[in-house]
Amino acid sequence: MFKRIKEKFKHRSGSKVLEEILKSPLHTSSKRKGIVKVGCLVNLDEFDKTKVFNKLLEEFSLRPNALKIIGYKSFYDTNSPYATPVFSDKDLGWKGEIENSYVLEFLSREYDLLINYYTEENLIINLMSVKTKARIRVGFKQVDTRLNDIIIDNPLVDFKTFKTELKKYLTVLNEIKK
Repeated sequence: MFKRIKEKFKHRSGSKVLEEILKSPLHTSSKRKGIVKVGCLVNLDEFDKTKVFNKLLEEFSLRPNALKIIGYKSFYDTNSPYATPVFSDKDLGWKGEIENSYVLEFLSREYDLLINYYTEENLIINLMSVKTKARIRVGFKQVDTRLNDIIIDNPLVDFKTFKTELKKYLTVLNEIKK
């Protein structure tokens, strides 16, 4: 019982931190133009085909190490190997801190583009998104619009259309060449 109360307080504390962060401008990268580094924040409970993000490397003419993917699972077994680094609700600490080595590594980098590939509202994923240093954020219309600069209205499972739309927007913004 004490554990549930503790988790409830952590969630409430994280919600307050998220609202405070959203009141001010989000972290941005120090770079000016061009897409060189891409971060992908994926809800693996909704979409588990993370290998499709590798298509962005050739689509945007990026280096092989330019793409960093991290996934969220509502529950994961620490003994099971996952192809994608994973975090979950149990990694939420006090004051919105996320206590996971994969998360700390992901957050320590700067990205030109952060892809928020999820449609279900979730506190820990939203906290990850706002704490990531990224110049441009892309996501879906079902999520809080304050989290993303570019909002795409597309089914989550249709990655091909998402990639096409994203390329169109980034070309118009002169972030990538045709």
